[in-house]
Amino acid sequence: MLLELTPAETAFLTTPVVVFDVFPQRLTRRLAATLTARLHLPVRALPLPAVAPSAAPDVPVWQPDAALATLWLTRRLGGWRVSGASPFVPAALMRTLDAVLAESWLDEPVPDPLPSSLAWQLGTDLAQATLALSLPPQPAALTRWARGVIRHG
Repeated sequence: MLLELTPAETAFLTTPVVVFDVFPQRLTRRLAATLTARLHLPVRALPLPAVAPSAAPDVPVWQPDAALATLWLTRRLGGWRVSGASPFVPAALMRTLDAVLAESWLDEPVPDPLPSSLAWQLGTDLAQATLALSLPPQPAALTRWARGVIRHG
């Protein structure tokens, strides 16, 4: 003999299954691991609320702040004291960020809809920085871009 379901059990069983988007979490973990390895110091990456771009880009657009560019230059040159601000973003930093995104995306592409943007607070013992990313709206565009990055990287 079967017992009748309670209203709470019925509500639970009739609730649609929610598939959580793991892409931002996977990208956050890979970003922290890659920056930790390249900078030779622990990097913490915490998601921040992202501001949607005014226009959707055709390819991903990274927006590192001056603190991240300065930290990158300081550590890649072997320094342990971050001071001043870098007047430019090093191309090697941008290539590294592109590779992290491309590998994360190609590991397991996400179905529609893509988040329009993501952002992180990056923390180390030497500096705090922020990093933002604007994504194209179509997964196919991101897949084409990622394959190009991997092919030419």
